[in-house]
Amino acid sequence: MQSLIMAVVGVLMMLFGYFLYSKFLSKRVYKLSPDYRTPSHKYQGGVDYVPTNKWVLWGHHFTSVAGAAPIVGPAVAVIWGWLPAFLWVTLGTIFFAGMHDLGALWASARHKGRSIGTLSGRYIGGSGRVLFLVVIFFLLLMVNAVFAVVIADLLVSTPTAVIPTWGAIAVALVIGQAIYRFKWNLPLVSIVGVVALYALMVLGDRFPVELPETILGLSASAFWIIVLFLYAGIASMLPVWMLLQPRDYINGLQLFVGLGLLYLSIFISNPTVVAPAINQNVPEGTPGIMPLLFVTVACGAISGFHGVVSSGTSSKQLDKETDARFVGYFGAVGEGLLALGTIIATTSGFATLAAWEEVYSAFEEGGAAAFVDAGSTILNAGLAIPESLSATILATMAVLFAATTMDTGVRLQRFVTAVIFELFGVRLNVFLATLITLVTGFGLAFSAGGDGRGGMIIWPLFGTTNQLLAALTLSILAIILLRTKRPVWPVIIPLVFVFFVSMYAAIIQLGTFIADGQWLLVVIDVIILIAAVWVVLAAISSMVRTRNKPLDLDAEMDDIEAGTSV
Repeated sequence: MQSLIMAVVGVLMMLFGYFLYSKFLSKRVYKLSPDYRTPSHKYQGGVDYVPTNKWVLWGHHFTSVAGAAPIVGPAVAVIWGWLPAFLWVTLGTIFFAGMHDLGALWASARHKGRSIGTLSGRYIGGSGRVLFLVVIFFLLLMVNAVFAVVIADLLVSTPTAVIPTWGAIAVALVIGQAIYRFKWNLPLVSIVGVVALYALMVLGDRFPVELPETILGLSASAFWIIVLFLYAGIASMLPVWMLLQPRDYINGLQLFVGLGLLYLSIFISNPTVVAPAINQNVPEGTPGIMPLLFVTVACGAISGFHGVVSSGTSSKQLDKETDARFVGYFGAVGEGLLALGTIIATTSGFATLAAWEEVYSAFEEGGAAAFVDAGSTILNAGLAIPESLSATILATMAVLFAATTMDTGVRLQRFVTAVIFELFGVRLNVFLATLITLVTGFGLAFSAGGDGRGGMIIWPLFGTTNQLLAALTLSILAIILLRTKRPVWPVIIPLVFVFFVSMYAAIIQLGTFIADGQWLLVVIDVIILIAAVWVVLAAISSMVRTRNKPLDLDAEMDDIEAGTSV
């Protein structure tokens, strides 16, 4: 099969999702109103609540939710063949991810910009809220610790990406000042910023930065992990307009340019897909495709982390409620396109099937490295970009995706940490909440020794935890839609599917952890399973109990303003 066919079919399917299905969701299900006064205007404070141009907010949202997972997940999942991954990414983006992300953004914006974890308390009770927050906390802990490892490994393996990675911070600071302080023309600022980032890539390709094997007794990777956490902690305390938002926006544009180059190369070179549609010859030890496919691809189709971002930062910056369609749904489409590009690159960027099988010799042997290597081959063949510079562009894409997600993840974990302490009557200021977030992140990262890779210990639980959190978010949306007498089937069907698939995966993994004697994973897996089942049962009880109690969202907002919210 030619990769061009896969690219055209996949892109057309996602465009159908945005132009038709998201329009249905916006008008009939979520009923977005251009007249609704969003939290960014009601509570504008210049730090977290900031009315934001929808293009800028889309850049922040897209790069925050994307991370490395839509690269790593599909790049691993193609071991079962390209067809299952392709179908789950395209259909999942259209009917699952876009609906989920748009819904979480809408629900939060209708409730003072509060997180989906906080909303769980209002709609399913206090105990459900606590358990919801536990799942969110574990997920954010995994994201921050593991993405730090992913970024550090790429900076070590591809030293040409060091200069553009850190130079992007300086570019973002300038962009933030230009947009918000000096009110410069946005298109002009955007063009200058993108050109500056790609100039940094060319510079990085000419001057790679390789650290010595040990620094202050630490490996190069461990040193980068420490630097990344310290940077993310500082960035999380700055006003969103100063660094986080412009960094995500300009990275989003740069990343879309990178994706454009990759797709253009596919259209020009039209490489042959050498991987089988259904792999009947998987390596020994590869787990069964069902249900692992659905939690391995994860962020490429639907992700609970997206709901945390939508309700944690993006909802506080939404200028108009109608912008939620572009920011939320199209943000999911952007991630779907990245996952689709990853599938094409990792199945057609090899000369032969034997070469592909050599890379995919064992489960989880693909990942970001396979995407960079195979993608650089396609860029070279299609656009004659030297393979070294191609690798730099793609590695920088992967690093910046992961870095912007880590930036947002640390900020969100700080929010969640503060909420958890509030449940016990303790109010944390921003510095203490950030300090606790960094200490827990460092503790996990260095729990297995001095190499900083401790976060990888609980990474096997990321996929299932992430999907379970998506199911929990959908359960809150279902309650709100039922009580507001709106169509609920677009939410209920994905909710049932995602919940049972992720529970199935979590139970299978629990058996594996017990057999391998991985007792830490056993304990965490059991806690997450109990929390997820408890929350879903509480949600079902709430649906039954309140199905005949109509909900007026405007009156609901008045209650929250009056201080009667949970």
